[in-house]
Amino acid sequence: MTGRLSVVGLGPGNSHQLTPEADAIVSAAGALFGYGPYLDRVPERAGQRRHPSDNRQELYRAEQALNAAAEGETVAIVSGGDPGVFGMAAAVCEALDRGPTSWRNVEVAFVPGVSAMLAVAARVGAPLGHDFCAISLSDNLKPWEVVEQRLEAAAAAGFVIALYNPVSRARPWQLERAFSRLRTILPDTTPVVFGRAVGRQDERIAITQLSAAQGNSADMATCIIVGSAETRMIERPGSCPLVYTPRGTARPTA
Repeated sequence: MTGRLSVVGLGPGNSHQLTPEADAIVSAAGALFGYGPYLDRVPERAGQRRHPSDNRQELYRAEQALNAAAEGETVAIVSGGDPGVFGMAAAVCEALDRGPTSWRNVEVAFVPGVSAMLAVAARVGAPLGHDFCAISLSDNLKPWEVVEQRLEAAAAAGFVIALYNPVSRARPWQLERAFSRLRTILPDTTPVVFGRAVGRQDERIAITQLSAAQGNSADMATCIIVGSAETRMIERPGSCPLVYTPRGTARPTA
């Protein structure tokens, strides 16, 4: 008899932003798999086995969880934010695609969570109010040239861009390079929102313009939203400005 594997989004880190469905599934699991800091967000429960692993071991983590589920266990893999947005959902699908046919008998469920870009956007208004996309700046799984091509195409097409995985110790230069590329396409006044650890005690939100955005203003806990040419800021005396992208776009002139 095979078990069940749930891929669960924990949200950005605040327990109030964890969905009741995700909380119930994590509580009922006999075994939990996940990146160590994400597992640390989950309260320990008697009899529940925890299997932490390193940040770059996504495929290994998925394989171990599928093995446990194939042996009849009720398993949950936890993922920060939403598991389908640069999270564990794709890794589980890749493992299933490449792995033994016995894994395909496992019941698999994907449980959504609040993604970092949604949490950051909610702090400042509605920067994702019109068309937008999300791009990871990590070049671990794709060449940096592809990252730059996608940045340029998204900016030229008028998308607001949410940037994930902006920097790391191994690649501290890439965010500044990304900003440099975007400055060749977008106005200098384009709003840029830095949202670090939203929902946690060390949360930090900063709003600036593209001309002043700096690559050393972020770490791996930061999600960045770069507006389109139409994104606006509403100044409010004594309060942080609101950032929003209008719902409509001007029709191109003939």
